Amino acid sequence: MNEISLRTDEIISQDLDHYGNMLLRLAYSYMKNIYDAEDVVQEVFVQLIKNIDIFESDDYKKHWLICVARNICKNKLKSSWFKKSVELTEMPYYDEYKDSNVLNKVMQLPLKYREIIYLYYYEGYTTVEIGSILVKKESTIRSLLSRGRNILKKELKEEYDFE
Repeated sequence: MNEISLRTDEIISQDLDHYGNMLLRLAYSYMKNIYDAEDVVQEVFVQLIKNIDIFESDDYKKHWLICVARNICKNKLKSSWFKKSVELTEMPYYDEYKDSNVLNKVMQLPLKYREIIYLYYYEGYTTVEIGSILVKKESTIRSLLSRGRNILKKELKEEYDFE
């Protein structure tokens, strides 16, 4: 192997360590199946290998990876093969989210709310950053975030008694 190839392998390995879990959680929030989510992450890294030289900063790379993962998920969900496939039921295995009922309720939200709540609460993006990622106005993001919170509040009210 030559020096450039070794350097690319190191970069991909570091990126997988740094962004892999985040991308898997994002893909899982769309696909609702860990196996499909893993396939999406694999496809994202194939795209990363093809475009390894375009990144100016780590923030740009993270933004790019999220956009690519999101687009791959949407394309898979639209595909005729995916629409005809039988859904596997499973429980998420993320150790960092002990309260799986809240995560399950988030996963049941319509996609337009689920993706914003995921990016806001699980990835820590601001509404401005989410607007940039999803190519929507900040006011739209805030509105969808508020509506998603209200739906979750109604769903979780019985168990957590907010008021």
